[in-house]
Amino acid sequence: MPPAIPTPENISADFFTEVLRTNGHTRVRVARFDAEPVGTGQIGRCVRFTFEYASDAGGAPRTLVGKFPSLDPLSRQTGVQLRNYAREVYFYRELAARIPISKPRCYYAEIVGEGPEFALILEDMAPARQGDQLGGCAPETARAAVVELANLHGPTWCDDSLRGRALIAEPNAQSAVQSRELYAAMLPAFLARFAPRLARDEQEIIAAVAKSNGPPHVYPARPFALVHIDYRLDNLLIDSRHSPPRVSVVDWQSLVLGSPLSDVAYFLGASLLPEVRRPIERELVRAYYDALGAHGVRDYAWEHCWSDYRRGAFAGFAVTVIASVLVQETARGNDMFTAMAARHARHALDLGSAEFLT
Repeated sequence: MPPAIPTPENISADFFTEVLRTNGHTRVRVARFDAEPVGTGQIGRCVRFTFEYASDAGGAPRTLVGKFPSLDPLSRQTGVQLRNYAREVYFYRELAARIPISKPRCYYAEIVGEGPEFALILEDMAPARQGDQLGGCAPETARAAVVELANLHGPTWCDDSLRGRALIAEPNAQSAVQSRELYAAMLPAFLARFAPRLARDEQEIIAAVAKSNGPPHVYPARPFALVHIDYRLDNLLIDSRHSPPRVSVVDWQSLVLGSPLSDVAYFLGASLLPEVRRPIERELVRAYYDALGAHGVRDYAWEHCWSDYRRGAFAGFAVTVIASVLVQETARGNDMFTAMAARHARHALDLGSAEFLT
């Protein structure tokens, strides 16, 4: 029988001792630890554990971060239904080692079936801090974030060996229909809550996506790569001691094979205030494009990249509309989803991306 998966309520010093010894700290023994919640997750909850060792730690970490299912029944159900929990455990077990994007080291990853019982024990990236989705970020942080994305997309660019894996979703005709139907089903509840906070043209383009035969439900088949899907400030840990800032990526719950530029557009659309984004976004996309070249990506013209980026402006629509309805409603969540909806809509309007809503 596999060992019981711990929860924040029953996790023990003996458990941490075993985890650390399994990961190379063979003589360490955890005497006691403190726990405090961190982050603002919707599907999961995170806890920082601070250790007191019985003897010399010998280089073992003083803190680790545990990730566990949400306490909210609706959010837990969503995590299972969308396979978020299973996918993130799979990422750390099977994919993380081959992908050089900056991310926490994983010390433990276990799940029962597809959840909701699961636990991840991860490197604590402090003093790096979670980005501020509501406030947005500075241009230098945005540039570091999109350049870091090339370390996910470049090594997996058009890699057919990633196809056919159960926990890496691949777009197809059936998934496009399902995506469109789910979006349309969630749209009335979304508009009932958020329309009063949005400009008229923002409401209109969000509604138009429900009838689209194009993005965000369908993107061109190539190029494709592993796509984070939810690459935004709340899911980045930013270490401002470095210049440029060092960006590390968490929340690998939604990984798919998809259009790489949808990640870039999703990030820039959501994470920069429109007045900050407009004058610099072409340069930022070009920095990402140049970083792809360092991974050997060829036969991808800049004009093709920019067109894919404009099409990718719709990537945030589905996440915003669907997730805002499916997860537990909170005051911060409402503010966050309002900001995301307004910024993604304005992004698509600024880029003239409605032409892709065929």
